[in-house]
Amino acid sequence: MVDLSFRFSRCPRIFFGDAYSGRLGEIVGGIGRRALLLTGRRSLEASGYLEALAEQLRASGVEHSIVGLHGEPSPESVDEIASSFRDGGIDVVLAVGGGSVLDTGKAVSAMLAEKGSVCDYLEGIGDPDALSGAKVPFVAVPTTAGTGSEATKNAVLSREGPSGFKKSLRHYNFVPDVAVVAPVLTRSCTPGQSGASGMDAFTQLLESYVSTGAGPLTDALAVSGIAAVRDNLLAACAPFESQRGGAGMSYAALVSGMTLANAGLGVVHGLASELGWMHRVPHGVACGTLLGSATRANLAHLASAGGEGAREALGRYAVAGAILSGSDPADIRGCVAALLDTIDRWTEALGLPLLREYGIVGSGLDAIVAETGQRSNPVALSGEELRGIIARRL
Repeated sequence: MVDLSFRFSRCPRIFFGDAYSGRLGEIVGGIGRRALLLTGRRSLEASGYLEALAEQLRASGVEHSIVGLHGEPSPESVDEIASSFRDGGIDVVLAVGGGSVLDTGKAVSAMLAEKGSVCDYLEGIGDPDALSGAKVPFVAVPTTAGTGSEATKNAVLSREGPSGFKKSLRHYNFVPDVAVVAPVLTRSCTPGQSGASGMDAFTQLLESYVSTGAGPLTDALAVSGIAAVRDNLLAACAPFESQRGGAGMSYAALVSGMTLANAGLGVVHGLASELGWMHRVPHGVACGTLLGSATRANLAHLASAGGEGAREALGRYAVAGAILSGSDPADIRGCVAALLDTIDRWTEALGLPLLREYGIVGSGLDAIVAETGQRSNPVALSGEELRGIIARRL
């Protein structure tokens, strides 16, 4: 028997399927009677679902206050919401929206049970060890299929400007207590939004599969998620009247959250983090547009490095390519080529923009590269290699 050694953190209680969009009041009512409801874009209200959800909550005997959110979550917005409701008897936080809304909800549910500012506990800013791990029960309901925040333990907060940052509030207890994944709620996304979100999910699946922290459980989830992206990404990004594949991409995003939380991510997410707060590049766009060039850089480095570890990592990339193409994973060269070809085709088909559209120029790459993390990347890329990844997408 193979000697296995791995760890896997807790997951939320998951309700998956369109029918659960009509049972959210019942689910929340089983947790508490005073809810704080956080929502995002106006489309939730325009679709009529926000009003329907409010009626569900009332029918289940749940009093609720609604806070609408705009843009990326910041420490200031989290502090303001937590301060406003800390003494309000809130016994459940419900976040319905994209990754930014879910991250805000995750942070607010934690800070309702803590004192001071969220900055006191952010990684790289405050003291994460000072977190008690207490929180108000949290229900996450994604309306995009990308970040997988409904299954992760960290909330990413950012501050823009010269002294800006993008940092995580992280604790194992901050995994949502309940995730309600109703693919029908993603149908309000435009094809462009669905494409960027879908490429974010695929990047998370691929990076966690080739990660130095990968294990048998994350491998199994990543493989199933990659197959789901293969079968559903482009269909889910079609014009509204012909959209298909939403359930498959919602599944892929959900499991990508589980794999990233347990295996870690690579250089694409390291670069995307810096591009987000430095240049306001949307996270999914940054991941999608860089994935091809970053994968090429990793593969070139692995091919030149040699050794057992490099061969194993190349084999993992080949497995991903085999899933996408139906080829024999023993044909490493062919499967790696198929992987790169698929990423390139998706990047073009989804119209992912070049980074120059966000004002990024070659002279500004050093500042981005200097802060880029690549802790779980299968190779340690040099500054020159990192600059090359970005330069190929300018």
